[in-house]
Amino acid sequence: MFTGDRSGDFLFAALHRAGLASQPSSLHRGDGLVLRSVYITAPCRCAPPHNRPLPVELRRCAAFLTRELRLLPRARVFLALGAIGFLALRTALEAQGESFTSPRPAFGHGVCLPLSAGRTLLASYHVSQQNTQTGRLTPDLFDAVRSTALKLAAKPSVTKDMDRARG
Repeated sequence: MFTGDRSGDFLFAALHRAGLASQPSSLHRGDGLVLRSVYITAPCRCAPPHNRPLPVELRRCAAFLTRELRLLPRARVFLALGAIGFLALRTALEAQGESFTSPRPAFGHGVCLPLSAGRTLLASYHVSQQNTQTGRLTPDLFDAVRSTALKLAAKPSVTKDMDRARG
């Protein structure tokens, strides 16, 4: 995902600056890009017209996202790109038992929601060409959210603290 397009150029460069990607770009599958401690997924599995998935498309793909999250039980930080990703991820986490305050938290760049077991949901504007070329999302803005994600991921989890207390 994001390979060979301007969104990927922006995202992989940011991950590379943080030491999370082996190279600053990915031009094609098998070009050597290796991600470290990062998993990228999407709430919609198709390429919708105008890059805007319909609600029905998101509902059809929701089970895939939920299953992927179950495969990542040790994930500490979820960084949602864009409002669509944020809402889909929040919904998938709720399906797994997470609860959020009422009213449910809204999307906003830099929104940080604590989850159970020391996990966190973070939000960023999407790395779309529209956002990055208009300056809505700059490398500095994205790097700040990414840095927050790294700091949160490095904190001891509640589970680890409980394990230490048990000895």
